[in-house]
Amino acid sequence: MQREMILIVNFGGHESQVVARRVRKMGVYCEVCFYTSDKLPHKSATGIILTGGNGDLATKDGLLRTLPLGIPVFDMTDNTADVSDDKLNHFFFTECRVSGGWCMDEYAQDALETLRTQIGTGRVLLALSGGVDSSVVAALLSKAVGSQLYCIFVDHGLMRKNEGDEIEAAFSDSGMNFIRVNAQERFLNKLAGISDPEKKRKIIGEEFIRVFEEEAAKLGHVDFLAQGTIYPDIIESGIGGTAVIKSHHNVGGLPANIDFKELVEPVRLLFKDEVRELGRVLGLPEYLVSRQPFPGPGLGVRVVGEVTREKLDILREADYIFRDEIDKAGLAGEIGQYFAVLPGMRSVGMTGDKRTYDYTIALRAVKTVDFMTAQWTRIPYEVLDAVAERIIKEAPHVNRVVYDITGKPPGTIEWE
Repeated sequence: MQREMILIVNFGGHESQVVARRVRKMGVYCEVCFYTSDKLPHKSATGIILTGGNGDLATKDGLLRTLPLGIPVFDMTDNTADVSDDKLNHFFFTECRVSGGWCMDEYAQDALETLRTQIGTGRVLLALSGGVDSSVVAALLSKAVGSQLYCIFVDHGLMRKNEGDEIEAAFSDSGMNFIRVNAQERFLNKLAGISDPEKKRKIIGEEFIRVFEEEAAKLGHVDFLAQGTIYPDIIESGIGGTAVIKSHHNVGGLPANIDFKELVEPVRLLFKDEVRELGRVLGLPEYLVSRQPFPGPGLGVRVVGEVTREKLDILREADYIFRDEIDKAGLAGEIGQYFAVLPGMRSVGMTGDKRTYDYTIALRAVKTVDFMTAQWTRIPYEVLDAVAERIIKEAPHVNRVVYDITGKPPGTIEWE
């Protein structure tokens, strides 16, 4: 895809993400591949960086013997943090002799060319959630193949307050063959009685695919399924031998039998901030590019434990209040992600002079760049106070509000 490409080979752990971000910030294009892959793109690499501490010497020696003669190799395994920018500069510009001119405009052009080659005259079905990632993929595909693109928005009943209607308003007149599928009852029935978060993610992932297959059948022959998968999704889902943190519905949650020719995932090697940058390059409006991240399984993984209609209604209202107060306080641009969670626990409280036994709402707000690490946000007390007061008054069956002050790691951004 690129004339110049640094291949980062991951021998375990998550250091490869940190290295990849540093490399791209220096204007050098790179791709990440796991050492277990049987399709390492050696021949297209200008240079190779080895990262991660779980690969033994014999494995690394075996890999090095397969490389073309003369290709520069930089071994960063157990010392990633100690490598200075000066050392990387020397490796890139002296040993590999790269130009260092890579930028997001170039990525966009390469992605468009790749999509046109991959798709040809075929039809593409895009899983459009209305979030940043799928919206950027929609813009890419629209520019690449035009009317061959069909955007399917599945309203699974796990959206935030008013969100389904807002997404329809944003895309229905976009010229992207937008189709809304109302499948709330279907998803709730599938999730009934399920409490395990991994099972919920996999159920939602499979049901997504089944809905897409059904919609594709209505359209006639469809060749490709497109998704807004990004690099953190792949890492956290344990693809390529890394530990599973959580199965993203569009990666680890995909069923084995998919009735499409192949998947199209044009931003799978980008981090969240890079996807936003790509969206701006493509001319997407800022309100879409800067939109709050929302997991594919939606509120299904923000309701801890079993998902019910009552719990969803409670959480929707509490989440809306939290986001509304953050906007009023002018803090939205300072926080990477903020949302409410329904932990499922109940506690004793008082309303007037009456005893209550109702739900707790947890608030979560983090600052992050790449969504692989995050720090909890110091929201002013007066804002938290206003949020808590409104939630207890306006959200049904809530008598307690708590604030999550856990970073990532050790926690994840989402609770499930």
